[in-house]
Amino acid sequence: MDRLWAPWRLAYVTAAPASPTECIFCDAHQSADAELTVFRGQHAFVILNLYPYNNGHLMVVPNRHVNTLALLTGEEQQELMALTRLSEIVLTDAFHPHGLNVGINLGKAAGAGIERHLHVHLVPRWEGDTNFMTAVGETRVLPEDLRQTAARLRPAFERLRHA
Repeated sequence: MDRLWAPWRLAYVTAAPASPTECIFCDAHQSADAELTVFRGQHAFVILNLYPYNNGHLMVVPNRHVNTLALLTGEEQQELMALTRLSEIVLTDAFHPHGLNVGINLGKAAGAGIERHLHVHLVPRWEGDTNFMTAVGETRVLPEDLRQTAARLRPAFERLRHA
């Protein structure tokens, strides 16, 4: 029998459930040293997904706790899209994917895992990246640790920020 080791998941599976008043995105925004945050703007920030579909799975999140596009101000809308565009450029430069899934899930019925705080997903995709582990074993194989991914992406965001 083969074994797939994922020791970083122990903290997740043994953690106490979050209370309904907590928001992981608000916590990340308020934390000065959020290790998964790779870029901060004035109205939004970019963070790695803690449970990614693929390496480099980013989320662009407004700083303000809102759950729909309709509640965003003009400045928030503009920066959310600008950081989504910047994230596309950074992911393309850092990972050379064959494509990207970019999307927003509004509401639980639409697939939102965290429906109380709006966020845009960017998932790098490669031809042939759907394999038996995902299709049959309901398991994802990620070849790079999240901290390594963050260290790879932060310099690219900073470089492009000034370009």
